[in-house]
Amino acid sequence: MRITRKAVLASVATVSVLALAACSGSEGDTSTDDDNAGISTDTALNIAWNQPMSSFNGDSITGNATANNIITYMANSRFNDYNSDLELVIDESWGTYEVVSEDPLSIKYTYADTAKWSDGVAGSPADLLLEWAAQSGKFNNVEPELDAEGNVVNQEAVDAGIYFDAANPAVALITETPEIEDDSITLVYSKPYADWATALDNNLPAHIVAQRALGIEDPQEATDALVKAIQDEDPAALSKIAKVWSDDWNFASLPDDPQLLVTSGPYTITEFKEEQYLTLTANPDYEGDKKAVFDKVTIRYNGDPMGQVQALQNGEVDLISPQSTADVLTALEAIDTLEVETNVEGTYEHVDMQQANGGPFDPATYGGDAEKAKKVRQAFLKTIPRERIVTDLVSPLNPDAEVRNSYTQVPGSPMYDGIAEMNGQQEAYGEVDIDGAKALLAEVGVPAVQVRMLFDPNNTRRVNQFEIIKGSAAEAGFDVVPYTVQTDWGTDLSNATSFYDAALFGWQSTSTAVTEPDANFRTGATNNYYGYSNPEVDALFDELQTETDAAEQERILGDVEKHLVDDAFGVTIFQHPGITAYNPEKIGNVQKLGIAPTIFYGFWEWTAGDAASE
Repeated sequence: MRITRKAVLASVATVSVLALAACSGSEGDTSTDDDNAGISTDTALNIAWNQPMSSFNGDSITGNATANNIITYMANSRFNDYNSDLELVIDESWGTYEVVSEDPLSIKYTYADTAKWSDGVAGSPADLLLEWAAQSGKFNNVEPELDAEGNVVNQEAVDAGIYFDAANPAVALITETPEIEDDSITLVYSKPYADWATALDNNLPAHIVAQRALGIEDPQEATDALVKAIQDEDPAALSKIAKVWSDDWNFASLPDDPQLLVTSGPYTITEFKEEQYLTLTANPDYEGDKKAVFDKVTIRYNGDPMGQVQALQNGEVDLISPQSTADVLTALEAIDTLEVETNVEGTYEHVDMQQANGGPFDPATYGGDAEKAKKVRQAFLKTIPRERIVTDLVSPLNPDAEVRNSYTQVPGSPMYDGIAEMNGQQEAYGEVDIDGAKALLAEVGVPAVQVRMLFDPNNTRRVNQFEIIKGSAAEAGFDVVPYTVQTDWGTDLSNATSFYDAALFGWQSTSTAVTEPDANFRTGATNNYYGYSNPEVDALFDELQTETDAAEQERILGDVEKHLVDDAFGVTIFQHPGITAYNPEKIGNVQKLGIAPTIFYGFWEWTAGDAASE
């Protein structure tokens, strides 16, 4: 067994697009059949992953999770992707884009002749127009209202109105309806935007959304009707389109309708057994540059890290990247036939708190007294033993591990030290302060508080962290208990907010865009599940959107983080240590990326080993 260590984040300037956690031809044994060029026929690969897919619409609020986006990464094409150096590379076999004007900022996207959905329909500007309509928020005129059980109580109003389950501040800067001309679409921003290249990309097939929403059978007629509905701002049609876009691609097992399985990339979904596995099969009609190496790739779901190790040893899976623990590393080191690599991942652990759910951290609980609620939050944060968590659970895997003190920056990145110094998190919560926590609770007259904490109960390290936090917080009068599971922890994070008061989980970075923390901390943004709202933070993100000077970007993000600390939003804990292990007889050229899609990165460059044949 060869064990190597890689610091995969060392060159990242900033990594901050976040999803819920958990460029060349193939060198594999490929068929010479022209109809299957680049596909290793009769080869199969099994990969273990910790969380099942729940939505094929990763650009929705509900579907924004790494477990979903690793599937769409392999199944759909995009205008660009990151390479191994975290540089954006255009996929010209899907299309190209160019800046056609700096003032106003105007980007023209042009679809390639090889851009095609798996049902044979060409990729078109309508696909990007639909994503603009969905993510800009321009047409939304109603919001779901939830009861204490997480159920929508105004469903009739939502059905009658227009609600796209998305919120993208960057796309909201494109205020005018994009213009379509032949195979091109031009997006015009209302003001300069630093990260326009990652703001919008291919997602769902517009023709199928239109067919399902508008009841039109012919794909071209349906597409034309969708384009007209958006251009005319037709409320009746947009209401139907929004509902289909938001709901129809949310599935946790193989849907009966094959329309929902249409993809634009090298793979299609052919099997999906709920909570067990999902199989991707190479699309023989794919004409792009990222040809599939393996005929079949099956993702087998197992949330137990040691269970993944056992499955790898038994030959049930061929590639794993389980949550790293000392026991996992020791077990892998004992298996002679594996390739094993340790690294630092693009995921960071943190605790956030609900501020609008009627719980102990919500001002409404104290008659609207925001200062009182903030002091209760501060008291709780003072009890979280961040240093002990790192020492006990992370340092055995990464001797250089340290407490992460930035909400937006990876330790070691250029802006990290400056922003961590500016935000004051280390000063406020660097050491456990039980006496300080007790004093704050006494000051506001709340001597005992129950905190329902959301975390993955199947994740060993999270369970260990919970127990450490619970024991420490109890010394100050907090009774920390596991939240009541409604669906699963990932879905409940956004959809069952009344059932938990604090959340312990990881954000998986998916991009290096400097503006992307916007989605976590802006009022009402995609990843802001907690009711947090600070107009000054919103204004700072407005400023950041147009700022291209690195020093000014650092100043702005430092100010944002200072507000987060002052408002007792939550605390960051550590950057995840990582382990990747695989069977070299089955797969080669595994290139784990420091950001999502991690081990799935560069699947078109994998090599199929001699043992990969089915």
